[in-house]
Amino acid sequence: MTTRKTNRASSGGSRTGSGDENGNGSLSMSDAVRRAVTEFAALTRKDPEAVTGVRSDDDGGWSVLVDVVELERIPSSTDVLATYRVDITSTGDLAGYERLRRYHRGATDPT
Repeated sequence: MTTRKTNRASSGGSRTGSGDENGNGSLSMSDAVRRAVTEFAALTRKDPEAVTGVRSDDDGGWSVLVDVVELERIPSSTDVLATYRVDITSTGDLAGYERLRRYHRGATDPT
């Protein structure tokens, strides 16, 4: 099986293109998310369950919110999940990560 990577033309220099960098030399949003998830999973050995937020910073880097299962339980609605902020530099390197909150999967308002 081969890995498929497609090149798409981005309109107007959008940060949501699929290439490694957009026109101004900074990392695209989609690549920042991919790198954040990959680096975080490799470092923590936790499988990301969802990406719940992405934000660019003033230096061309990105902050990505990643949800992971911290404690599996039966039934799964009582699993303990956590949201981590993963910071990626404009070159795609991991700058750091921080756990922001823990919550039960069945919670309607994870605060």
